[in-house]
Amino acid sequence: MQSCCFKNFSLVFFCFSESHSQLNVCGRPKLNTRIVGGQPAPEGSWPWQASLHVSERHICGGSLINREWVMTAAHCFPTESEADLIVYLGRQFQEGTNANEVSRTVTQVINHPNYNPVTGENDISLLRLSAIVIFTNFIQPVCLAAPDSTFFDGIDSWVTGWGNIGSGVPLPSPQELMEVEVPIAGNRQCNCDYGVGTITENMICAGLREGGRDSCQGDSGGPLVSKQNGVWVQEGVVSFGNGCAEPNFPGVYTRVSQYKTWINSLVTTEQPGYVTFTSTGTDSDLSVTCPGLPPPPTTLPTTTTAKRECHVMSGNTDFDLKFLL
Repeated sequence: MQSCCFKNFSLVFFCFSESHSQLNVCGRPKLNTRIVGGQPAPEGSWPWQASLHVSERHICGGSLINREWVMTAAHCFPTESEADLIVYLGRQFQEGTNANEVSRTVTQVINHPNYNPVTGENDISLLRLSAIVIFTNFIQPVCLAAPDSTFFDGIDSWVTGWGNIGSGVPLPSPQELMEVEVPIAGNRQCNCDYGVGTITENMICAGLREGGRDSCQGDSGGPLVSKQNGVWVQEGVVSFGNGCAEPNFPGVYTRVSQYKTWINSLVTTEQPGYVTFTSTGTDSDLSVTCPGLPPPPTTLPTTTTAKRECHVMSGNTDFDLKFLL
């Protein structure tokens, strides 16, 4: 994870809406008071954050979505093997002791059936823990973005993890959980950056135009979250990027709001809490254009109201999956 001085962005207003299930507990960390990024995260700030270990080594991040399931990236598990896999929750440091953590082995690794390791499409996976965890101030589930959520260009978001602090630069001892604040980058602009057709509706991007803030290798599978009326909502799963924190190449994340049906088909009890994150105003991304980019849909509303409720190749461009090899 990299950081630099944060640039101010104009934010849009939000309306709150929600679904059922884990909504009474998800996305409400009691110990989160942070307002700036690019620094170590105070303990308990992101209680859904998971650390995935294979052979006693951190490989990826993840997020707790209920007492028994963790969501992460499919590219972390190309063979879908749970052998030697341990999930740590409530962890702050990768070195030394963590008084508030628990660990679980994994009984199932379920990658999305349509995951494409070449394009990064559907880069999402669910891990079933060997035993349920008890929620504490340091271990709580995150809310997930509902299918009709909208995340306009410039929406404030946060990404967390134990990944590199620069390309090839590991997190220094004692390897404390890091947080960084980045704005959402619209899919039209992101397509112009990466090559038209690379970024699909199943992806969401976030990062500064000038670079300097991003997830990096080792952050794969971790959460990208935004806050709405006191509730944190996960809109993205760390997937890939062109290096780390490069100018005009925002990080690319799996768009969580596209996967409610798939997630609920597997998580059949204590299903995650889904929140419709709603942006109001005009999405500046609609005015972005570049060669080969189709015009925006004329029927797409620019104002909405709340409702209840690694290494891959794509075309001729190289991308780095944010997996710690």
